[in-house]
Amino acid sequence: MSFRVEEQILIPLSDGCRLSARIWFPETVKKEAVPAILEYIPYRKADGTRVRDEPMHGFFCQAGYACVRVDMRGSGESDGHLADEYLKQEQDDAIEVIAWIAEQVWCTGSVGMMGKSWGGFNCLQVAARRPPALKAILTAYSTDNRYTDDIHYMGGCLLNDNLWWGSIMLAFQSRPPFPEWSGDNWREKWRERLESLPFFPALWLQHQRYDDYWKHGSICEDYSAVACPVLVVGGWVDSYTNAVPRLLEHLDVPRRGIIGPWGHVYPHDGIPGPAIGFLQEAVRWWDQWLKGNDTGIMNEAMLRAYIGDYVPPDGTCTYMPGHWAAEESWPSPMITSRVFHLTSCGGLKEATGEGIHDDVVMTIRSPQSFGRAGGEWMGTGCVGEMPVDQRLDDGGALVFETEPVVDSFEILGSAELRIECSSDSPIAQAVILISDVAETGEVMRISYQPINLTHRGGHETPTALTPGTWYDLSIRLNDCGHRFVRGHRLRVSIATAYWPMVWPAPYHATLSFRNGTVSIPVRCGNCDERDRNVGFLSPVQGPTTPVTILEAGQMARYSTQDFVTGTRTYVTNAEGGVFGEGVYRLDDIDCTIAHNLKRELSIHDEDPLSARYHLTQSYEMGREGWQISITTKTEMTSDEKNFYVRGIVKVFENQILFAEREWNENIRRDLM
Repeated sequence: MSFRVEEQILIPLSDGCRLSARIWFPETVKKEAVPAILEYIPYRKADGTRVRDEPMHGFFCQAGYACVRVDMRGSGESDGHLADEYLKQEQDDAIEVIAWIAEQVWCTGSVGMMGKSWGGFNCLQVAARRPPALKAILTAYSTDNRYTDDIHYMGGCLLNDNLWWGSIMLAFQSRPPFPEWSGDNWREKWRERLESLPFFPALWLQHQRYDDYWKHGSICEDYSAVACPVLVVGGWVDSYTNAVPRLLEHLDVPRRGIIGPWGHVYPHDGIPGPAIGFLQEAVRWWDQWLKGNDTGIMNEAMLRAYIGDYVPPDGTCTYMPGHWAAEESWPSPMITSRVFHLTSCGGLKEATGEGIHDDVVMTIRSPQSFGRAGGEWMGTGCVGEMPVDQRLDDGGALVFETEPVVDSFEILGSAELRIECSSDSPIAQAVILISDVAETGEVMRISYQPINLTHRGGHETPTALTPGTWYDLSIRLNDCGHRFVRGHRLRVSIATAYWPMVWPAPYHATLSFRNGTVSIPVRCGNCDERDRNVGFLSPVQGPTTPVTILEAGQMARYSTQDFVTGTRTYVTNAEGGVFGEGVYRLDDIDCTIAHNLKRELSIHDEDPLSARYHLTQSYEMGREGWQISITTKTEMTSDEKNFYVRGIVKVFENQILFAEREWNENIRRDLM
C-alpha cells in the first residue's frame, strides 16, 4: 500500500501551545478513514529518531494505519518548555493529542499508542488516564515503577547512569529547532529553552527514596486504572524487563508479553539476536484492537519468553543461542521454586525434607571496584557492553556453587535470596549475582541485584542499620530466562559494592551473613510440548530514510589499575556515535550528526569517598552555512554527608558562542 508523509503538522493544544507532528498517511485515506497509531517522545522526529521512525511507521502505514509521531512540549519544533520527564503536563498534552487525532476526518476514531523507553513509559501513564479514543497500547522497555526500575536507582542504590543519561539529556535539549519548520523566531525559541534548561542529573538526585515524585507516573500505584489492552515487550539484556511479568500479573485487561534476548532496541532490530518479526506482530495487535479483526493473538500464550543457553562470557554478544518458551498464564503454575542452602563451605545444597541448617557466620568486605565485570546497566546493542567472565570479580565475593548439574533444567522468572545479615556500618550495600559456571571454569552472569541495606524494609522509609544487629533480608533478583545444562554449576555470589554501575555507600562496610537460601524459578512439566508452537516471522521493515555514513563509530571500554596510588579507573569512550551509529548525514533533510561521549569513573578499593565520575560530551549537527556545536562537562563526587554534582553546557552556532549554562549542586545524602 502506498503512502505519503507530512513532515510538519502542528497540533494545537487548549493553552495555545502547538506540538509538532510528522504523519504517515496511507493513500486510502482519500477514500476512507483509518485507525491511527501515536508515538509521543521528546527525541526529535526530524533528526533524532528519523532513522528508526521511517521503516517502522512506514510499515504500519502500509498495513492501513495513519502513524503520528509527535515531539513532546519543549522538544524538536514543538512549542513550550520540557521541565522534566513524565510530568502531568506531558500526560495532559498526550490526552489532547489523542482527542485531536480521533477527530480528524482521516481517522476512524480508534487510536493506539506505542513507544520504547520514554515512549513506553508514557503509554502506560496515558492509558491509566483512560482517554476515550485510546483503544490499545504497545509498550516496550518500560516500567510500572519509576523508582525501582528506571535509570536513576536500583535496589535503593544510586545508578551512575543517572549522571550519564542526565548529561545526554542536557545535550539533546540544547539542540535548536530546525529553522525551516519553526519560522523566523527559531533562535528566540532556542534561547528560551537553553535559559530554562533543567540540570537533569541533580533534579533526579534530589529524590533518593520512593516519594511522591516517583509515585507519580508509576502505575503500580493503581494497576486497575489501565482499562485498555496492553502488549508489553522486554529484553533480557535491557534494564526494564522486570516490569513485563509484573504487568502480566497485576493488570486486569487483555494483555500479552514478549521477552527476547535483546538490549534496548526494538525487536525487529534485536541485538543480541535472534531478532523477530516484531512489526508483523505489532500489526496483529493493532488489527485485533483497532480494526476489530480476530488475528488469533489472544489465543496464544500470555508470555512468550526466550530461554538463553550458556555462551562464553564476552563483552560483545551479537547472538544468544536458545529457544522460545510459552507460559499460558502468569504467574505460571508450571514454574516451581527449587530451594538451595548457602553453606559455610561454599556450597549450594538443595533442601531435603528436613532442610539444612548452617548458622556459621561468613563475612565479606569487597574491594570498592567490585563490579568491573558487570557490563553496562542498560544494553543497547553496542560492542563491549555485556558482562564479561565473572572470575574477574568473584575473588572479592562470597561464592557458593552447586555440584555439577546432572539433569538440565530451565529457569524463568526471578530468583530470591533469603538470608540473615549484619553490618559494622550504618549504611551499606550488598549485591547478589547468579551465574552459570561452565565445565572449563568460565562464569556467565545471568541475573543480579544490588541493594541499599537501609532500604531493607522498603524504599519509602529507609532506616539506618544498627551495627552488630542481625536482620532478615529477602532480596529478589532481576527476572531472567536461562537453561543450565549437564556438567555446569549454578553459582551465587555476594559482595558489598558494584562499581562502576552503582555509586558506593559512604562507608567501607564489612557484612556478615548466615542461614541463607536461594529460591530458583524452575520450569517443570512438559516444556517442549508447551513451547512447540511458539515462533515469530522473520524481521522486515518499511522503506528506510536515505542516510550516508560519513565515519564509522568507534567504541573503547577498559579498566585500569594504578599500582602506585591504588586507584582503579573505568573508561568508556564513544566517538562518532554514542550508540555505535557513527557520523552520518540524513540526506533528505541535509543534516549531518556526530555525537561523542567519554566517561571516566575512578575509585580506590579501600575508600568509597574517593569515587569520582567525570563525563565529557560533544554533539554536532547542521549543514553548510548552519553548524551547531554543543559541549557538556559533568562531574560527580561525594563525602560522607553530601553529593557534589557540577555541570557546564556551551552551545555554539557557526563557531560563535550562543549560550552557556553552569550548575554547581550540593545534595545531601539520604541514607545512600
